[in-house]
Amino acid sequence: MIAEPATTAVDLAEITRIELIVVRRLRERMAGEHRSWSEGTGFDFVGVRDWQPGDRLSAIDWPQSSLNNYAPLVVREFDQPGAATVMAVADLSTSTRCGAARMDGATRRETPVSTAVTRALAVLGLSAAFFQDRFGLVAFEHDFTHLSGIGARTGRNHVVHCIDAYLSRRGLEPVMHGAAVSTTLAGSLRTTSLVPFISDFLFDDAEAVVKELALLNATHDVFVVMVDASFAFEMPDVSSAWIEVEDAETGRTRTVSRRGLAAMADRVREWQASVERLARDADLDVVRVGLDARADELALSAFVAERRLRRPTR
Repeated sequence: MIAEPATTAVDLAEITRIELIVVRRLRERMAGEHRSWSEGTGFDFVGVRDWQPGDRLSAIDWPQSSLNNYAPLVVREFDQPGAATVMAVADLSTSTRCGAARMDGATRRETPVSTAVTRALAVLGLSAAFFQDRFGLVAFEHDFTHLSGIGARTGRNHVVHCIDAYLSRRGLEPVMHGAAVSTTLAGSLRTTSLVPFISDFLFDDAEAVVKELALLNATHDVFVVMVDASFAFEMPDVSSAWIEVEDAETGRTRTVSRRGLAAMADRVREWQASVERLARDADLDVVRVGLDARADELALSAFVAERRLRRPTR
């Protein structure tokens, strides 16, 4: 198992590739008879605010900014009557920065769990941009004591900003913590929102979190994006009878047998399957993602399209 170093930049070529797939897939899904995803003929002006990374230059209110000597810049904010809000809740635990290291010919390739999380964020965010919906991010640690995020806004640049903030762990603002996970997330949502919860669920209180998501689902549209992390636990054969392993979250070490090490991937699959059953029993839809990028992107974009058309925006 390897730990991924902090990433400081988004792979824009990968984002563009995902965007082309999402747009083509959504246009195919939107063909035919369906209700329009837009209402009215334009946008409503809702006010001005300070410029933030991801804002378009065309949104800058130059006369208003001049009153502040352009420090900070001020942007105009608009809202479309038919726009919805997609607030992605993504796992930022240290375990997601771990994964598998494999040799591809002479090249050593490292695939952390966060790769699947980032890809899911890109598909969800670019799908929201296609529908001209607002997209935001809430990131959580394994024990949910530290949450941070970025407010929901429209546009592709904002989606890229959210992905960069997730990868680099910079630019995320603290989120006020409530008495429970459901109240904490609800406090970040101003209107009825689509809330994808993206995680590998490799934490102790997964059942309690699923119950909290079910409570949140009573007022918002919540679904689970389950990241299949079993590939990160498919360990190579070792000759030692006993192996010392370390928990990436707590730093605690434990000695396991060679047989126990070989069975770790199966145990992860069993655990995630049990969490998926709990989620479905709680009336939460579950979408699985893993290492198959193309299949995951097509399945998730199609799921979001159906969800967006089925649910009202207000």
